[in-house]
Amino acid sequence: MIIKVDQSVCVGHGVCAIKAPKLYELDDEGFSIANGTVVPAGQDENARRGAAVCPERAIALVDNGNG
Repeated sequence: MIIKVDQSVCVGHGVCAIKAPKLYELDDEGFSIANGTVVPAGQDENARRGAAVCPERAIALVDNGNG
């Protein structure tokens, strides 16, 4: 699974990082820099939680064929 963040939609609420801080790192202005991050084994549910709480729906999770 790969995290995709639409930077044109993300406004920096940072709630993704609150839910899953190991997966959704933020820049100095509070915007997610997780775009392209490969979700480690066993972290799929955390990735989903972080994506689900995004009020702007800027996060998509893409299957990379590894499970």
